[in-house]
Amino acid sequence: MLKIAWSPIYNHPLPAGHRFPMEKYDLLPRQLQHEGTIDQTNLFNPRQLTVEEVLSVHKESYWKKLKELDFTRQEERRSGFPITNELVEREITINGGTIQCAEYALQYGISMNIAGGTHHAFTDRAEGFCLLNDIAIAARQMILRRLIAKILVVDLDVHQGNGTAEIFKDDTRVFTFSMHGEKNYPLQKEQSDLDIALEDGTDDNRYLKILRSTLNSLLAKVDPDMIFFQSGVDVLATDKLGRLGLTIEGCKERDRTVIQAAKDFNIPIVISMGGGYSEDIKHILEAHSNTYRLAQEIFF
Repeated sequence: MLKIAWSPIYNHPLPAGHRFPMEKYDLLPRQLQHEGTIDQTNLFNPRQLTVEEVLSVHKESYWKKLKELDFTRQEERRSGFPITNELVEREITINGGTIQCAEYALQYGISMNIAGGTHHAFTDRAEGFCLLNDIAIAARQMILRRLIAKILVVDLDVHQGNGTAEIFKDDTRVFTFSMHGEKNYPLQKEQSDLDIALEDGTDDNRYLKILRSTLNSLLAKVDPDMIFFQSGVDVLATDKLGRLGLTIEGCKERDRTVIQAAKDFNIPIVISMGGGYSEDIKHILEAHSNTYRLAQEIFF
């Protein structure tokens, strides 16, 4: 069964005019249930992180600042969010959900979080709408519990997974792969184990050709026991922050490539949604919905 982390707290209200589309976290599960891709039994209400889980990745001094809402104006601007108790609760719920998704992936082969993909969160700071790094925390928990020995992070958001790269720079048990827009945020990139920077306007054909050849070689080289897939849909040509040229169909084939490879190689896969900032919410929902449709088609 496809198990999907979701909570009403994901749709936390933000100030009017804020550019982060929180409404997608409410609309996406509704759309998937309306069309029959999932039903209520697929959804689970995630638990919150423990302090020990937070501190397995993030510095205690940063966690203290976050819990006490002790951000300077500059730090709050860098995070992209007005820091509130509700937002911190949302973040630790999302992160707890990704850990549970990893547990479900071991059981069912695949599991997904309606939110997550918070790959800009560093050990000691927030950036780019990311307060805690759910991929890093869940990956480290799988390793610390000795459930998994080797992990491959496949980060296909249009923005480099800089926080994830920084967190795992000295950890050979986690291989970080980020394929992103060369001239996009963040201006100062970190060094992943493998970075592929794409030119503005990269289209479906070129993108998929690079991804397929790269992923095949990585699976042979890394031989992972689990894949964490950051499936941001800000690669779309319609995305306000993207600068790449993928169509919705091209984005779907991107996801098919990764999910099918996990199935073919019998590698459990955890999927976090990542970014998506198209002007028309319908484009965001359709691209994200395709990821869930493919998960059901390929695995179940």
